[in-house]
Amino acid sequence: MEKKIDARTEMELLYGVMATLDTPEKVRMFLSDLCTDNERENMAQRVESARLLLEGKTYQQVAAAVEISSATLSRVNRCIKHGEGGYRDLLAAYLDGTKPEGTSD
Repeated sequence: MEKKIDARTEMELLYGVMATLDTPEKVRMFLSDLCTDNERENMAQRVESARLLLEGKTYQQVAAAVEISSATLSRVNRCIKHGEGGYRDLLAAYLDGTKPEGTSD
């Protein structure tokens, strides 16, 4: 009988696989297999909401542009302000066409 892999090891595997995705097409392929259409759509809405918030749009403007719950929008905003930088730094770098600090080519 195989030993069960712990959740930390599973997460490390997920992050490691994601770190190998070096083109948008590879990311699309991986997420298509990994997630449901609804899960991908929810992630896309969060990223778009973060983009709009980073542009200085209000909650009302974001809610009018993106179908997202107020609770999720609040969480996105909280992550922008107090998170690890996934939205704030990585999204900003992507939109600026620059490489975020701490990443390699």
